[in-house]
Amino acid sequence: MSISKKTFKTIDEYIALFSKDVQNILKALRKAIKDVAPQAEEAIRYQIPTYKLNGNLVHFAAFKDHISFFPTSSGVEAFKEKLNSYKTSKGTIRFPLDEPIPFDLVKEIVRFRVKENLSKNNSNPKA
Repeated sequence: MSISKKTFKTIDEYIALFSKDVQNILKALRKAIKDVAPQAEEAIRYQIPTYKLNGNLVHFAAFKDHISFFPTSSGVEAFKEKLNSYKTSKGTIRFPLDEPIPFDLVKEIVRFRVKENLSKNNSNPKA
């Protein structure tokens, strides 16, 4: 689905743009992130779901044949050995829609990013 011309203000609105199958994956991804980082603030940045905790924590987005998870370049680099069966780039991991999403790995990456972001500046954890 092309969402480039759609506007939305919440992650719920973003998820609603997709088929039920994709919605279920996006909801599960959202839950995995919130399970590990319940204090993270939900937002829409760059027209995609974003979690903020002392800065950008992670983002995700749905595409025609994959879900992209954006844990920044440090999140990809720290888990590169565990990610060798997925397409990655500097700050992106692509999970094919026709394969199960590795939610345990997503949680590991989010935990890493929470620790990394909170170590930046402990005086302002909601920035």
